[in-house]
Amino acid sequence: MTFFKVRGSGIRSMRPLTWLVGSALVAAVAFAPAVASGQAKAQKTDAAVSGATYVGQETCLGCHEKVAVGGLHTKAADLRTPAGGKGCESCHGPGSKHADDPEKVKPLQFNKVSAVEASAACTSCHSNSEHAFWANSKHEARNVSCVSCHSIHHAKGEPQLKEATQTKLCATCHQAIVNKVNRFNHMPVREDKMACASCHNVHGSANVRMLKAGTNIDQSCVSCHQEKRGPFLWEHAPVSNSCVTCHDPHGSNNDRMLVAKQPGICQRCHVTSRHPPTIYDKYVMTNSSNANKITGRSCLNCHQQIHGSNNPNGKAFLR
Repeated sequence: MTFFKVRGSGIRSMRPLTWLVGSALVAAVAFAPAVASGQAKAQKTDAAVSGATYVGQETCLGCHEKVAVGGLHTKAADLRTPAGGKGCESCHGPGSKHADDPEKVKPLQFNKVSAVEASAACTSCHSNSEHAFWANSKHEARNVSCVSCHSIHHAKGEPQLKEATQTKLCATCHQAIVNKVNRFNHMPVREDKMACASCHNVHGSANVRMLKAGTNIDQSCVSCHQEKRGPFLWEHAPVSNSCVTCHDPHGSNNDRMLVAKQPGICQRCHVTSRHPPTIYDKYVMTNSSNANKITGRSCLNCHQQIHGSNNPNGKAFLR
């Protein structure tokens, strides 16, 4: 009896030749259309087409010459880039079968796969410390992928951003936050002296706010505002709690980026303490012997060391 080796769906087996002939006739009529359709669908969505081999970038450029112009990934002299490796196929997978039948077989298409699959292809190279927390980041958890923000072939800004500036890109999702930089007192973001990434690691970090410095917002703030770091001999409780108790780090229409105007912001806590709320009452202000010390002034006129004081007599944070 003659045996014939059959290859199908990646499995090799030995079958009698007589069985093969009879079975093939039935299979060709009954199952060929369904199998062909199933294989075509699988090939169109398979990131690494089974059995395909690398054909080189020149083959790809025969049809896709426009998408390879410019960009960091096309610097062949840098061996860390796709152009310095297997070219287009470094990201899209081996392309021999796509080159043979472009309509039927598709390589990895980043805009047609899940966020997890797209990011997995990128992080196979971009795996340094800056991207170490991507897998557990808030962006990744919300199905944001690398290609949600970056465009390899049609970037408008650096590094390979879909928008001209980082602020404009972040505003596509975080519009309410970015709007705050247009307020009277703001971080110098709109002046291009800072960007969202000055404080945040958009690829993830060890804290919930995706901050670059430390594990909480206070550590991020004092990485620049070191004179407010402390510890102080006399600590101010709201400051010890969090900078955002009094400040809005993205922008405010109040002086010093405060969340409320003076003296209202102080009265949020100091309503029945050393100075009772009646100190700002019209009668007291106009008839008190100390009226000239109060009228048109704020708490900060006297209590200037509100972030903390090292003065032995600084319990009241006086200047």
